[in-house]
Amino acid sequence: MGADLGGEIVYGEAGDLIFKPRGQWHTFWNAGDGPARILEIISPAGFEKFFDAMTELVARGEINPATMVALAAEYGAEVDLDSVPGLVATHGLTFPMGSSHQ
Repeated sequence: MGADLGGEIVYGEAGDLIFKPRGQWHTFWNAGDGPARILEIISPAGFEKFFDAMTELVARGEINPATMVALAAEYGAEVDLDSVPGLVATHGLTFPMGSSHQ
């Protein structure tokens, strides 16, 4: 797994712990060729419902940049979609909503 934690790029392997302080800009990505799984512990509870809602939207094919930003705002979070092209290019990633977020 790769992560950008407030501008610091870190990588974790199976069994590693990556700590992200509250209120810090961050993003995670699969830095390997195979499937990756992460366990994210969120405290206080509540924000995990954002991920549940995102999963439902993706399953129904209803996710798009505007929906993602609006949903994040409902949970008190911000999404910086302008950072996506740079992350994709730098780390050789594929973004599920395509390369354009206009």
